[in-house]
Amino acid sequence: MKKKSHQHWSWIILASFVILGYFYPVIGLLGIICMIMPPFHAFLGRGKIHCSHYCPRGSLLGKFLKYISLNNPLPNFMRTKGVKNILLLLMLSLLSLSLFHSKGSILKISFSIYRFMTLSLLVGITLGTIFKPRSWCQICPMGHLSDLVDKAVKNGFQISKKLEGTN
Repeated sequence: MKKKSHQHWSWIILASFVILGYFYPVIGLLGIICMIMPPFHAFLGRGKIHCSHYCPRGSLLGKFLKYISLNNPLPNFMRTKGVKNILLLLMLSLLSLSLFHSKGSILKISFSIYRFMTLSLLVGITLGTIFKPRSWCQICPMGHLSDLVDKAVKNGFQISKKLEGTN
């Protein structure tokens, strides 16, 4: 049975987050869910299902940028593991630094996450306008992290099966 995709409506979640978070910064804490769900699904052995079925950012980019996108292909070098690793490390470092400077203030932590999510959306919109609408999805740090987690989980299962076979 094919899993149901929520891509046709999940953009509403991100749009609501951006609008409400502007007026009520504490809503930024909900961004943690968006960051945790992709690797969580991968950890459960579902691969990158979050990206293909649930992601609000991918939904928004795909739904609206198709009307204004120049539809250029994303350059090959941007799809390399090296670029994805750099982007993942850069984004994790910037978020960590921002959270560190919040000094434990819930409001500052919320705003840090809100700003992080909003800026990555703006980068996604920029890429989707110049290139294909969901170009961000090809280099998304959470998608890349999910892929790394998925491979680690599969390798872990293979190692455990090999160890069980030696007993």
